[in-house]
Amino acid sequence: MTADSSRTSYKSLFRTREFTPLFLSSSLGIAGQTVSGLALATLVYRATGSPLLSAVSMFGPTLAQVVGATFLLSGADRLPPRTTLAGIALAFAVATAVLAVPGLPMWAVLAVVLVEGLIASLGGGVRWGLLNEILPKGGYLLGRSVFNMMVGIMQITGYGAGGILVATLSPRPALLLAAALHAVSAVGLRLGLTHRPPRAAGRPSVAATWRTNALLWSSRPRRLVYLGLWLPNGLVVGCESLYVPYAPDAAGPLFACAALGMLAGDVTVGRLLPPAVRPRLITPLLLLLATPYVLFALRPSVPVAAVLVTVASAGFGASLLQQERLMALTPDELSGHALGLHSAGMLTMQGVSATLAGSAAQLTSPATAMTAMATASIAVTVTLAVARPRVTAPLRAA
Repeated sequence: MTADSSRTSYKSLFRTREFTPLFLSSSLGIAGQTVSGLALATLVYRATGSPLLSAVSMFGPTLAQVVGATFLLSGADRLPPRTTLAGIALAFAVATAVLAVPGLPMWAVLAVVLVEGLIASLGGGVRWGLLNEILPKGGYLLGRSVFNMMVGIMQITGYGAGGILVATLSPRPALLLAAALHAVSAVGLRLGLTHRPPRAAGRPSVAATWRTNALLWSSRPRRLVYLGLWLPNGLVVGCESLYVPYAPDAAGPLFACAALGMLAGDVTVGRLLPPAVRPRLITPLLLLLATPYVLFALRPSVPVAAVLVTVASAGFGASLLQQERLMALTPDELSGHALGLHSAGMLTMQGVSATLAGSAAQLTSPATAMTAMATASIAVTVTLAVARPRVTAPLRAA
């Protein structure tokens, strides 16, 4: 794909009627999650001084994703997208406002965080399944790259604004701002999207979720793609979860640098790489994602750490290439469930990694824990790279 054709394709995305409201409402939701995550992690760290609780408060919602993937995920293709997405955004608005209540005990904070994760476990499958449905055939990678660029921009903005609010006021006003962003997102989704019937027949159920999970997991090529999507970047998110204890006064800039690097990687993958080159760059990008964090063993200063974080985060572009392969291996009627399983598994691994990283930092130091998580990510990437050549050519169904 040439740069000129990419520009034309980007313009055509926003001419697709439902793409723009989905994009803008999702942008507000990401901004809300970004601001609330930084504010809550700072609030918890100030109250407890615990790297573990700080990491879990920020990334803990992802731990509940495994529950949603086990029991709720069949709803990704069996519920009307507009109503479901608007309801999820509204639920996040309410939950985030609850977290801003003064004097909320720590057990209640963690309980709300886990409820948020359970609610969100359905959102990824519904959102990305709808994106795959509204775009022309073959447009998913380009569309998802634009969403990932938006995530990078919203995170840069959100962490910057959240850092200013936390430093000048307190974490609680930042949480209230995040709740308002989620509420506006809910309104935008309800008014901007058209009613669409579910992609698959039947009612959502635990049995349907398990059957489809088993079907998706039964294919060895898909299993390797899922493991590649979940493990390497999940372990690196464990490194990111320690920004607050590593540099309490500069966590916002570090998160913003990570978002900037991710934005650069997604622009490169979605706009510049020709299709023939993409599959060969999955492993190099995953190695780029982890390797700079190994240097945290030297306990770099904040400016050096910011450069390392920016460079590393460009490797998140590998996820786009892996999702493109996942869609090539999955029947259209299961696209929402397949993408939801990817999202839930990835976020679950991020929550597990944040907990592991926080526990390791509690026993050693944030820098040591970050180095260990990065080393584990490199080992997993190399193992998957060795297994991948034995995978047969992509099939549409399994």
